[in-house]
Amino acid sequence: MSMIHIILEDGQEVSVPKGTTLEQILEDLSSQETKVDNEPKSPALLAVVNGKLRELWAPLNADANVRFLTLEHQDGYRTYIRTLNFLFLYSAEEVLGKEAEVRIKQAISGGTYCEISRGERTGVTEEETQALLEAMRRHVAEDLPIRKKPYPIDEAMDLFEARGMWDRSQVFKYRRFSTINLYSLGGMIDYFYGYMLPSTGMLKYFDLTQYREGVIIQLPERKWPHKVRPFVPSEKLFDVFRRSTEWSEIMGVETIGALNDSIADGSIHELIEISEALHAGHIAAIAREIFARRDQIRMVLIAGPSSSGKTTFAKKLSIQLRAEGLRPRMISVDDYFVNRENTPLDENGEKDYESLYAIDIEAFNSDLKALMAGETVTLPRYNFVTGLREYHEKPMQMGPDDILVIEGIHCLNEALTAQITRSEKYKIYISALTLINVDDHNRIPTTDGRLLRRMVRDHQYRGASAARTISMWPQVRAGEERNIFPFQEEADVMFNSAHIYELAVIKQYAEPLLFSIRRDEPEYAEARRLIKFLDYCLGVSSEIVPSTSIIREFIGGYNGE
Repeated sequence: MSMIHIILEDGQEVSVPKGTTLEQILEDLSSQETKVDNEPKSPALLAVVNGKLRELWAPLNADANVRFLTLEHQDGYRTYIRTLNFLFLYSAEEVLGKEAEVRIKQAISGGTYCEISRGERTGVTEEETQALLEAMRRHVAEDLPIRKKPYPIDEAMDLFEARGMWDRSQVFKYRRFSTINLYSLGGMIDYFYGYMLPSTGMLKYFDLTQYREGVIIQLPERKWPHKVRPFVPSEKLFDVFRRSTEWSEIMGVETIGALNDSIADGSIHELIEISEALHAGHIAAIAREIFARRDQIRMVLIAGPSSSGKTTFAKKLSIQLRAEGLRPRMISVDDYFVNRENTPLDENGEKDYESLYAIDIEAFNSDLKALMAGETVTLPRYNFVTGLREYHEKPMQMGPDDILVIEGIHCLNEALTAQITRSEKYKIYISALTLINVDDHNRIPTTDGRLLRRMVRDHQYRGASAARTISMWPQVRAGEERNIFPFQEEADVMFNSAHIYELAVIKQYAEPLLFSIRRDEPEYAEARRLIKFLDYCLGVSSEIVPSTSIIREFIGGYNGE
């Protein structure tokens, strides 16, 4: 019997027969029985084999370095969610019937929102939701196998067209490969972008909550996989997603396949014009609301996660405010950083620049109150080289038509401006929320769009490599979870800065950066995932992107005031 040599992440070495699957290796190691703080250890869900992601049913036919991934790793978590979605779809067909149309829409409130319709009827009852949950749990107990099989593209298109799933056929039409992998569960065959678990028995932690026109699939915590996140409705954020869906319907582009059709038939120019017009219209509406309340509102506070386009949005809003007759005065919260030596430390003893207390809150509020009282104030400018606040700017004094426009990650947190009356503040949350999905069962994570934006921008303006951006992204996301997302429902209005066409533009800039990441770099697996994702979308030249578009903040060439 031919043997191969396996080296695990902890340095342990094992020899196994050639053809042994990763799942069999896990069983032999029996590491899942380890207890941590009296709780079960998170099971392995995926593996990295010689730098490449592999599903647990994959056989090993040569010596390899193997690292197993759990829920705590982003790829393990994605695999769990993706397989859970498949289980939900399988159970929905069983409980609601084949005529039920299920769309996996977006991530919200720590779960996944799925929209359900049957003819003219939308939504499900509490009783139907409970029946769905019971069916899912029964299939977990049955430990049903999930299988992967390659199909010729034409055969896969025929299969889905026969089932009326035209969104799949539309996507496959633009695939460059002759075959495509489909997954089966029981008698259901479907397509999924990404990897899957080998069986339903690994999906032990989830819940369902009836919500709006569908259900929320509640997910486990990444760090505590045995605990399911409670569902806390985010009504304002959900309404922004609803508006985005309406925009997609207006433009007739709800999937990547439809976007590709627009590029292929030449209507992409009109699509861009409509998308930009919808943005402009929403910004103008926000400016009109602020103007209507000008006797009360003294400042506009803008916050959002990384790469949401806050800077360009603030400029475009300021132009609209001027058109209404107001005089916006810009202030950046970052200019009120404490001197670097006084920056608070995080749990690892590192300087935490994203902490609220990295800001001199007392000085910030003092200056705001003085300005609003009509006093002349010299504002600081933070020197990021020396780590000190400096005062070289021309003094500011507010007139009767002046309004402060303030940007910073903590702007939705009432603690930042605690000395200012809430009624004098107008808060805006901005983020790039995905407008389209791959198809009805494969959503595009909002975070992927923002990561690609940041990668392109940081390479162009900050000299950062794609590997550097990818390596820092988990830390950035952790900061957003602490400092931005808990306060998003405090906003008076939310603005979606994503454009329906932007992936086709960003693709041209991001792909070369991703291909530059070597196989021996830790970020290689994530780079390959993003490359495969971008391959779904046709590219389009940035020359047709208006010079005032928010997208220009990332690809360059912005020509707004």
